[in-house]
Amino acid sequence: MPAKNKYLLPFILVTSLFFLWAFLHNINPVLIPHLKKACELNDTQSAMIDFAVYMGYFLIALPAGWFMNKFGYKKGILLGLLLYAAGALLFIPAAGARSYSFFLFALFVIAAGATFLETVANPYITKLGDPKTATQRLNFAQSFNGAGAFIAPIIGGKFILSGIEHSKEELAAMQANGTLQQYLQSEADTVKMPYLIIGIGVLVLLGIFAATKLPEGEDNEAANAHEHSFSFAVLKNKQVAMAVMAQFFYIGAQVCIGSFFVRFSRHTMQMPEKEAAYIWGSIAMVGFMVGRFVGTFLMRSIKPAKLLLIFALLSIALLVVAMVTEGSIAVYSLVAVPFFMSIMFPTIFALGIDGLGAASRMAASLLVMSIVGGAVFPLIMGKVSDLTGGNIQIAYIVPTICFIVVGIFAYNQSKKNVLIQG
Repeated sequence: MPAKNKYLLPFILVTSLFFLWAFLHNINPVLIPHLKKACELNDTQSAMIDFAVYMGYFLIALPAGWFMNKFGYKKGILLGLLLYAAGALLFIPAAGARSYSFFLFALFVIAAGATFLETVANPYITKLGDPKTATQRLNFAQSFNGAGAFIAPIIGGKFILSGIEHSKEELAAMQANGTLQQYLQSEADTVKMPYLIIGIGVLVLLGIFAATKLPEGEDNEAANAHEHSFSFAVLKNKQVAMAVMAQFFYIGAQVCIGSFFVRFSRHTMQMPEKEAAYIWGSIAMVGFMVGRFVGTFLMRSIKPAKLLLIFALLSIALLVVAMVTEGSIAVYSLVAVPFFMSIMFPTIFALGIDGLGAASRMAASLLVMSIVGGAVFPLIMGKVSDLTGGNIQIAYIVPTICFIVVGIFAYNQSKKNVLIQG
């Protein structure tokens, strides 16, 4: 069989995985306001949704890497899909019990599965074909990550959000006449069918992977040769330590901005939740995807660290506008931020491991683990909102500070590059 045909089906299957973890991350801006309503939560409590997902990544990243190295790519994918499907199906009993802790556990299980898939798929996709076109294949596969980013909030807004938003007075009246619990249960139940379909779909994909012969393409000797480089001592390198810190703050900013967008839109211009979810998916996340292509093009003439600094400053400016204005100006200033966030994760990642040689393996693992910032900063943001009487607009000071940290990292890296050239 020609090599091209040999890799075609595995490539298509592995590329489909990129959609799954993007869907997980980008459905949260829908789940947060939805479960806040269905489970009667405050902003801090609703932010636990992000905490459950990103702690799943933090805790499972290293075990997933170990599992892949020991048992191979295919078994890593199968385990990841099994966990993802199990977590999705757990949403059904969680909704039936209207138990927020059960929902959080289900999200953690899905995140564990997504961590396995992401840990395996990125390196594996480079093995499925000519090494000369490995980067091209990876960039193509990552476009499906962008697709999941804008499709998730659109689907979630349509099939999960009911569009029914009662005032505190109306809820109190429902409590008085005994209809509140029935209403809250009906809200919780809207997740059952979407997550049943997701679970079944992932199980079908699991069956296809199980029945497909996948080339491993592994170099176990090379992996073993790098084992001594797998040490936390790499954090003594200032470049790595700063990159891990910048990534921690960047992911925190990214998650904060999206997770509270529906609340923000309601707060600043009384935008209905369904409309806000649609705008986030169809404009903000499309902008995020387009920003990656634009940023890659701009890097032909602008050094990555300098472009990262420019985009961080523009993100800060847009967030300031969002915090001090009202109505459509505030909302669409926030919608514009993802375009400039788009290059941040891969650029920080690349700058962090640049020139490290064998030590880049451990540095890369730490940079992946640093996405635990997505668990920490939404909780802080929710607390700021609760302490200011539910003013989610003021709480956007949290991602603003995060981008300042990213900007400092970018400035230092840009300065370093100038010194090297001089």
